[in-house]
Amino acid sequence: MKTIINTNNAPAPIGPYSQAVVANGLLFVSGQIPSNPKTGEIITTGITDEATMVMENLKAILTEAGVGFDSIIKTTIFLTDMQTFAQVNEVYGSYFTADFPARETVQVSALPKGVNVEISVIALKP
Repeated sequence: MKTIINTNNAPAPIGPYSQAVVANGLLFVSGQIPSNPKTGEIITTGITDEATMVMENLKAILTEAGVGFDSIIKTTIFLTDMQTFAQVNEVYGSYFTADFPARETVQVSALPKGVNVEISVIALKP
């Protein structure tokens, strides 16, 4: 059995997928991009602002699912330019306090809507 998680506090999916799905005690959150859920505007004011919007979108979905960043066990970060890694890593790290999740960061040639960063996560959902 699976449960679909949706919130108006994060961007609506731009394709045939859900914001998140709960199955067998795990929460799978779809990749989030720097889209402002209130306006639909893509944030383009710099990689730090973009990464912050992505993390806030993830936070909104986690909150809707009833968990926090401490429940995340795995993340995947997609960047269009690995030169922005340090800035994204600084923003990302500010959302965690200890027992950090497993993670990989990969550079890709392009992301949806021309954004520079996308992050997906897997979390425990008791």
